[in-house]
Amino acid sequence: MIPKVFREVIDLGDGREISIETGKLAKQAHGSVVVQSGKCMLLCTVVSNYKQSDVDFLPLTVDYREKFAAAGRYPGGFFKREARPSDGEVLTMRLVDRVLRPLFPKDYHAETQVMIQLMSHDENVMPDAMAGLAASAAIQLSDFPFECAISEARVGRINGEFIINPTRAQLLESDLDMMIGASADSVMMVEGEMDEISEEEMADAIKFAHEAIKVQCAAQIRLAEAFGKKEVREYDPEREDADLEKKVYDMAYDKVYAIAKAGSAKHERSTAFAEIKEEIKETFSEEELEDFGDLVSKYYRKAEKAAIRDLTLNEGLRLDGRKTDEIRPIWCEVDYLPSTHGSSIFTRGETQALATVTLGTSREANQIDMPSFEGEERFYLHYNFPPFSTGEARPIRGTSRREVGHGNLAQRALKGMVPDDCPYTVRVVSEVLESNGSSSMATVCSGTMALMDAGVQLKKPVSGIAMGLISDADSGKYAVLSDILGDEDHLGDMDFKVTGTADGITACQMDIKVKGLSYEILVNALQQARDGRLHILEKLTDTIATPNADVKDHAPTMVTRRIPNDFIGALIGPGGKVIQEMQKETETTIVINEDPVTEEGIVEILGVGKKGIDAVMAKIDAILFKPEKGSIYEVKVIKMLDFGAVVEYTEAPGNEVLLHISELAWERTDNVSDIVKMGDILDVKYFGIDPKTRKEKVSRKAILPKPEGYVARPPRDDKRSGGRDNRGRDNRGRDNRKPREDKKED
Repeated sequence: MIPKVFREVIDLGDGREISIETGKLAKQAHGSVVVQSGKCMLLCTVVSNYKQSDVDFLPLTVDYREKFAAAGRYPGGFFKREARPSDGEVLTMRLVDRVLRPLFPKDYHAETQVMIQLMSHDENVMPDAMAGLAASAAIQLSDFPFECAISEARVGRINGEFIINPTRAQLLESDLDMMIGASADSVMMVEGEMDEISEEEMADAIKFAHEAIKVQCAAQIRLAEAFGKKEVREYDPEREDADLEKKVYDMAYDKVYAIAKAGSAKHERSTAFAEIKEEIKETFSEEELEDFGDLVSKYYRKAEKAAIRDLTLNEGLRLDGRKTDEIRPIWCEVDYLPSTHGSSIFTRGETQALATVTLGTSREANQIDMPSFEGEERFYLHYNFPPFSTGEARPIRGTSRREVGHGNLAQRALKGMVPDDCPYTVRVVSEVLESNGSSSMATVCSGTMALMDAGVQLKKPVSGIAMGLISDADSGKYAVLSDILGDEDHLGDMDFKVTGTADGITACQMDIKVKGLSYEILVNALQQARDGRLHILEKLTDTIATPNADVKDHAPTMVTRRIPNDFIGALIGPGGKVIQEMQKETETTIVINEDPVTEEGIVEILGVGKKGIDAVMAKIDAILFKPEKGSIYEVKVIKMLDFGAVVEYTEAPGNEVLLHISELAWERTDNVSDIVKMGDILDVKYFGIDPKTRKEKVSRKAILPKPEGYVARPPRDDKRSGGRDNRGRDNRGRDNRKPREDKKED
């Protein structure tokens, strides 16, 4: 039976379309769609268990995978099979998860899985821009309790004009790359990188994307209605007790408010809050706690959140005693680690990041091998968040999605300030040593200083700040919080991180938790973030104002040299012999790449100290050396022969040529050693290629004065007797030979 297919088309306004289709594939999933643009096709399926899990959160898994077959390629590795997700796939998972998760009911705890797969690739379509659309469309076809349709869109800007879902080629010309997630009513997520744009320009980009998202949300609703909108499933809600909630609130609120107002440190404050909770629990019997102890904990958290929010809205005070726009104390240090190529410490309040920089050749570039993109990164940043940074003890199970996401944000913040002509591959590693409020922004700050300490000539220093928002829709009050604490991250209505130079924004990450946030509040928050950024930037530049002029003495110096394509083989040598010996002798690293445009060889020479690099450059000069016809050169005798001497150009060691015995002197020379000896330095004139011998010809006698009365020997006459066509003593040539007599048989 041929399945009935339902389809909706979204017009992007420039001749491109996105289609959403259901009814053909994966019908046993609770919802499934195929989203297509050009040749790019994503299959998204969603499934949610009907039984609630025994946890107090939503166990949601968003999985995005790109199949190599989609691009007609084989996976790398021995097994030729897709394995663990790449960083690029993880980043797409995070983009989708951050928009979906808040839209499920808070008391919905059924295990839920969203799987998005790239099934067909189009090099002109970036699939991550459609992943959010695919996920939401599949959920709209299910019976999940989900608030409303959402979508995500990428925004670029070329020559001042915004573009929705630009191609990768267009992004190279764009001065911003932003992903926006939203419903028809509210913007919920923003993430991206920018070329020092203003706060107003960022808000305009968000508005532009939101208009496109509204169209995509409407298409999902039409598709669900045509397919047949399912009734929302019933599930067991969390137990509630209004009387108990009021009782706990009354016991907790004033005490929490007082402790919050005291402005204590993190551990002291946490201990005090824990004591209040225990005091409340002690008012109940063991039987009561066994019956509804979980509700007591839940209602205490609600009362604590309400008290802290009210303190900020009513009195403009925060948990650690700061005002809303106040930044915690900052201290910085550079060159802390003696053996690294660059290092720095950035400490802001109870958050600390130690950054290191390592310089290398193109061989150390980070290789990206995804079905949708192949390339390399010459600048990359890794972020590590060990458990001790928050005073916890837990096992480390590899790099977490959070570490990948925070590292990517810091990398995007800094990479635009690394000059295009930087000869090095640069790796920055951030070790978070303490955390109580945005360690990713501390990473940006420590990364900036470590890069300058390493001698990387950043165009401008970059700083970052994490901001929060507390708002009350009923009263219209709101407070924007600069440099938020970890606790403020959880209780606020918006968490946004902004990085930039003194001249504009370079990256952002924003999660908005309230509906219908006005653009006026958003712009005000961004302006306050700018003031905080500039304050932090001043602290960085007080520590290190400009990049160090040179790399450290123990760090490698990089020199780049271009050579004609014809000489690459000579520099490498048979089986790599020449380049390997050169690296061993000079204690350098030499990498040769080919320029895809000019086809020239690009030679990278990395070495500690000038001596080794100079030796490699001299060797390259020798290989590239081409004597000019008619010029005089100094040479050294390196070998004696019966018929001449082998000489080496002193300015190009290794370049040898034969100085024939007849070119040593005007007088007849019987023995080479009569004129020159091993190691002698002399001048010769270069005559180019000798037409007779087809070899290079040099002469010593040509630059010597002729002896008085010297008579040149007449040129040889090849037509005289005994010449090439008149050979032999008896003039027998090939055609005068006597016929051979037949051999007689015995």
